[in-house]
Amino acid sequence: MRDTIMAAMKDAMKSGDKVRLGAVRLIQAAFKDRDIEARGAGKEKASDDELLSLLQKMIKQRQESSSIYKTNGRPELAAQEDAEIAVIQSFLPKQMDEAEVKAAIAAAISETGAAGMKDMGKVIAHLKERFAGQMDFGRASGLVKAALAG
Repeated sequence: MRDTIMAAMKDAMKSGDKVRLGAVRLIQAAFKDRDIEARGAGKEKASDDELLSLLQKMIKQRQESSSIYKTNGRPELAAQEDAEIAVIQSFLPKQMDEAEVKAAIAAAISETGAAGMKDMGKVIAHLKERFAGQMDFGRASGLVKAALAG
């Protein structure tokens, strides 16, 4: 993951793509911050799964900012956030569609033996372990809740 980011930064510098370069530098800075946190917790570096969840968090932050900018009539700032989202998403694995998410949830429920709402945390943890970076867990938690309640 780190090598991919470094290569993308070099390519953006060579091509003169300022938007991509800025976004890649933001990603690299976030990775370094996460590594510093990991060292404080006694680990060497953050794992790839942690870095994938960090990228998803960065996308979510930018989506919120973009919607606020659009609401307040600042389309140029919203466009900048949207461009950063596109760059960050290029480093994530292919996202699962709704049918794949529902199938993964059904499999996770049967594998964990979840019987009701009290087992929701167990199912979500199982999904995060298996599908980090491939699904939106905010949306997935609603689907898990519906599956366990129904």
